[in-house]
Amino acid sequence: MSISREQAMNALKAVKDPEIHKDLVTLNMVKDLRVTDERVYVHIELNTPTGALKEVIRRDVEAALKAAGASDITVDFSNNSRGPAAKGAAGGAAAGPAGAGGHGSDALPQVKNVIAVGAGKGGVGKSTLAINLAVALHRDGAQVGLMDGDIYGPSMPTLLGIKGQRPEMDGQKLIPFHVHGIHAITIGNLVPDDKPLIWRGPMAHGAFKQLLIDNTVWPELDYLIVDLPPGTGDVPLTLCQLLPITGAVVVATPQQVALDDAVRAVRMFQQLESPILGIVENMSYMVTAEGTEIDIFGRGGAEKAAQRMALNFLGALPLFTELRVNCDAGQPHKNFEGNPRLRDALETIARNLAAQVSLRNMQSTGPDLTVV
Repeated sequence: MSISREQAMNALKAVKDPEIHKDLVTLNMVKDLRVTDERVYVHIELNTPTGALKEVIRRDVEAALKAAGASDITVDFSNNSRGPAAKGAAGGAAAGPAGAGGHGSDALPQVKNVIAVGAGKGGVGKSTLAINLAVALHRDGAQVGLMDGDIYGPSMPTLLGIKGQRPEMDGQKLIPFHVHGIHAITIGNLVPDDKPLIWRGPMAHGAFKQLLIDNTVWPELDYLIVDLPPGTGDVPLTLCQLLPITGAVVVATPQQVALDDAVRAVRMFQQLESPILGIVENMSYMVTAEGTEIDIFGRGGAEKAAQRMALNFLGALPLFTELRVNCDAGQPHKNFEGNPRLRDALETIARNLAAQVSLRNMQSTGPDLTVV
């Protein structure tokens, strides 16, 4: 039984990206299709670097083509997860505003996507989420960096288990720590543990810029997660001036007093013309040892706020004792090795984030798509 190219293409129209939930043809992911009798060669360009996604698409493509009459199927993959900063650098033109010092889209050409993690107020678990997102994305096959941009209160030395260690140097530049599979840098390892950083805005701007761009040797990265200080101050403004970021994640807890500040953080990023990739509800509820769920701070408030603002809700992270224990011990990888409910919650948020990054990048260069 032979198969025509038209039949093969129609079969591929039935195969959906498992994260974005649109078919491969509409998403312009089919870059080459060759058909000879019963033989089919198809080249799929992925928009996310995760290996699990590739195997799901391979399986679905092979099944669809076999059902259409193909018996000899070859599926090849490439990856193009380049965000606005990397695209601008590759094209030799600025994709966003340049900050002080003349930086623009070419500042970090080796980084495909810069993702800001912010919050309207402190104490909502923003840094904990940032580090676990980085580890989850790495576990899914991505090259990930983490920059502790919380200049005034760096917590990454504790969360990463690198307290008291000094980063290696390449000449006059810092080499990020390679720990838990990710590349991380924090000002907390450059100053004494108990030293308060009492800086005015220009000093914080300068320190952030040096740590992010000037004095750090970042490797090739699919994602660079930037953990911002809480609120709507100088550092988020500096980031958006220095680099055209792929987008921002805003973290909130369910109660109204936290959501009010989260809305302000959203409006700040929007005013800075930085896309909002989604909102995460942290401390959504507590799970007791008996499995009972208790809504300590209420529940679902962040999801409702996302709906009101027509934003993506990336998921809810409950309160788990293991999360606190593992992060205090500087062992975030253990959050994915013990309690399956904790692992599933973190992986869901990370994969929803990766899907929104892919969709955002396709919207900038490909077909007109709506967020699903």
